[in-house]
Amino acid sequence: MKKVKILVIDDEQNIRLLISEELKDMGYEVETASNADEALKEFEKTTFDLVTIDVEMPGKNGIELAGILRQKYPGLRIVLLTAYSHYKYDLASWAADAYVVKSADLTELKDTIRKLLQL
Repeated sequence: MKKVKILVIDDEQNIRLLISEELKDMGYEVETASNADEALKEFEKTTFDLVTIDVEMPGKNGIELAGILRQKYPGLRIVLLTAYSHYKYDLASWAADAYVVKSADLTELKDTIRKLLQL
């Protein structure tokens, strides 16, 4: 069975590390990127089944990146991550399949990823 590939995009290294380690423990193949440009370069090298994108990043923000990825890779599952719950109501965030408020407890994120990959 093909391993599911996930790209974790966050400008904070400790968050990237935390999320990627948790997802690796769940059996996923995980790559990381610290910003939108790095993420787009990763997509030139390989394909991913799902991405988690931090909303607040320098350069292109996560909502802009989600829009680009949605156009280029229509089958890609996109999860937006943010510390700010008000983005949930921003129409641009509908480029994502799911929206998770950042927390040290990654249960909601892991459950969301599990559900999205079952579709």
